[in-house]
Amino acid sequence: MSRQFEESLSKLKQKILKMGEKVEIAISKSARSLTNQEFFLAQEVIAKDLEIDQLEAEIDDFVAKLIATQQPVAKNMRKLVAALKIVADLERMGDLAVDIAEITLRMRDQKLPVFQEWYEIPEMLKIVQAMVHDGINSYITGNVQLAKKIAKWDDKVDRLNYKMLIETTKSIHSQRHPESYFLLCFVAHYLERIGDHVTNIAESVIYIETGKYIDLN
Repeated sequence: MSRQFEESLSKLKQKILKMGEKVEIAISKSARSLTNQEFFLAQEVIAKDLEIDQLEAEIDDFVAKLIATQQPVAKNMRKLVAALKIVADLERMGDLAVDIAEITLRMRDQKLPVFQEWYEIPEMLKIVQAMVHDGINSYITGNVQLAKKIAKWDDKVDRLNYKMLIETTKSIHSQRHPESYFLLCFVAHYLERIGDHVTNIAESVIYIETGKYIDLN
């Protein structure tokens, strides 16, 4: 690997880390906006989504130029191909954070259920935020074992999402504010989708380091 290409890969990692940090902040703020009904945070998430989109476009252009000018092979090419997949997953995760923020704003005029009665939402939020943090770290450090661990967490998020749907369906007619619980089912679905995208990132990390695609979903 030439020194120039090595420096370019380092810059690429920093760009992806910057994008990942923005996505992590967006998810954290959307979670806080929902649980604390801090509507200004929801508005911040929506307003700053354009920054994430712009970073995706910037990274895509950077990778395209590297491929055209450096003509990488083997593991170096894997790093660039996987980087494009990772930024696509990060961008979608940012969109899902916006979806949660928009639901928070829709619930502004509704009496929100007591937090403890939200069934699986609090636990899903906690797990998904940890997954996002570890997913980004697994890419930056090339930690395959950490990437594989993410799949186990994703299975738990899937189970919690399903349980949330079942429990809400059974009890929604007896709730004082059924529309709120209906919207919270969408939140659970969005969290489950974020977990899927983090799992995709974990698969990309494994591909970079081993050259093999492993389906973790």
